[in-house]
Amino acid sequence: MRCEWCGNDPIYVKYHDEEWGRLALDDKKLFEFLVLESAQAGLSWITILKRRDNYKNAFCDFDVQRVAALTDKDVERLMQDSGIIRNRLKIKATITNAKAFIETSHEFGGFANYVWSFFPERKVIINNISTIRDIRATNDISDKMAKDMKKRGFKFFGSTICYAHLQATGFIDDHVNTCFCKTI
Repeated sequence: MRCEWCGNDPIYVKYHDEEWGRLALDDKKLFEFLVLESAQAGLSWITILKRRDNYKNAFCDFDVQRVAALTDKDVERLMQDSGIIRNRLKIKATITNAKAFIETSHEFGGFANYVWSFFPERKVIINNISTIRDIRATNDISDKMAKDMKKRGFKFFGSTICYAHLQATGFIDDHVNTCFCKTI
């Protein structure tokens, strides 16, 4: 059995079974999810998943250094790219977030170390989830981390998006208890 939120859409099922909730400590993967989660703000996650390859192409294969170097001319080019969400603020935020990601990664010796700094025991949180109604949208960690990220200049990354990022990258396991992906 798997978490019912993914339904039977093959893209959602593959994402659930192979990625969601699996601990990602690689900066490239963490940056990819930061880009995708920020783009998702106000939209459904499936909308972004279906455009994931387009985001990968538009944002330099999620190479944070290259994204940080994008210019206003690149923003104008991306505004014409129908494969991504053409929201100027979100596109500019992706570039801003790349710069903040680099600075934060340098300060902490990697972005995963920055994320772990909000986890007192540096351990994945495994929540007791009986049904999808038990899944929270935020917690104390996402509140603190989102507030700190805002101070560091990150955009489109409030507590709800931060919590979704922590779930997606496996720092928080919110698979339902009966799901075959649940950490035991």
